[in-house]
Amino acid sequence: MSEMFHKSAKLKSIISEFGITIALFLEIILFSLFSPYFLTADNILNVTLQTSITAIIASGMTFVILTAGIDLSVGAMVAFSGVIATSILKLNIPFEISFPLALLAGLSIGICSGAVAGLFITRFNITPFIVTLSLMTIWRGASYMYTDGRPIWGLPDDFSLLGSGRILSIPIPTIIMICVYVAAYILLKYTKFGRYVYAVGGNKEAARLAGINVNQTLFSVYIISGILSAISGILLASRMNSGQPNAGLMYEMDVIAAVVVGGTSLFGGRGSILGTFLGAMLIGILRNGLNLLNVGSYVQMVVLGIVILLAVLLDKLRIK
Repeated sequence: MSEMFHKSAKLKSIISEFGITIALFLEIILFSLFSPYFLTADNILNVTLQTSITAIIASGMTFVILTAGIDLSVGAMVAFSGVIATSILKLNIPFEISFPLALLAGLSIGICSGAVAGLFITRFNITPFIVTLSLMTIWRGASYMYTDGRPIWGLPDDFSLLGSGRILSIPIPTIIMICVYVAAYILLKYTKFGRYVYAVGGNKEAARLAGINVNQTLFSVYIISGILSAISGILLASRMNSGQPNAGLMYEMDVIAAVVVGGTSLFGGRGSILGTFLGAMLIGILRNGLNLLNVGSYVQMVVLGIVILLAVLLDKLRIK
């Protein structure tokens, strides 16, 4: 009996640790069998390009969810940072000056959004769900107000290179995504701040008694989320070579799905940035494979919803 229990516990441990990797490989094999176009170099690079935007946002969301929080404003921040950056590029000044100004303005918007969220959550003790839901509405409305509901066109051709260019055949957004994940991995794995993030998510009161500045940690993770959302907004605007006030719609769903599917607990304190990366890739491959099989977008929404529900269910079962 004890041997059977030991084997069962070992199997559960393997599934918990390597479940996302196994699911990813099974997904790749499945789509490879059904579509001859799936497992090609061009398509794989295309998947990384398509996934890079949401994957970058998901890396920031991982920090937030590890503290048992949530950031629903990321999609709206993608739109607002994009329209702000592109509007600066429309100014009658040389691209060499307008481009860094646009980047700085877009990132500043992300920092401000994170700071506002962090302030209301830590200073006034308002639930992250309510704060970020309000900010989602504010930034989306601000995007439409700023542009009068119209896209910003006629941008310099050089700007599109950021979102569509390639270095050694690898898309620039893919390279940026990899750099972001390496930095996030180091920050969470090897720094004091990373240990604080896990501690706060595991038990806020215990972390406070241990001398950790809980409010400062929470404030920082929302700023990280805001910055990475702004980076994604600028990359998306560059890919479309326009500032779209409706950009980033429903990105919250894909981002949270990537984090949860990657094994990060919605209750905080457990998860990894590598798991989020694998989760983002799993969802990106799922969308790409379904598109290659000509599955309709409505059906894809249903499938993604089921995937999220199953991931949360598995998380609950792991806790039990």
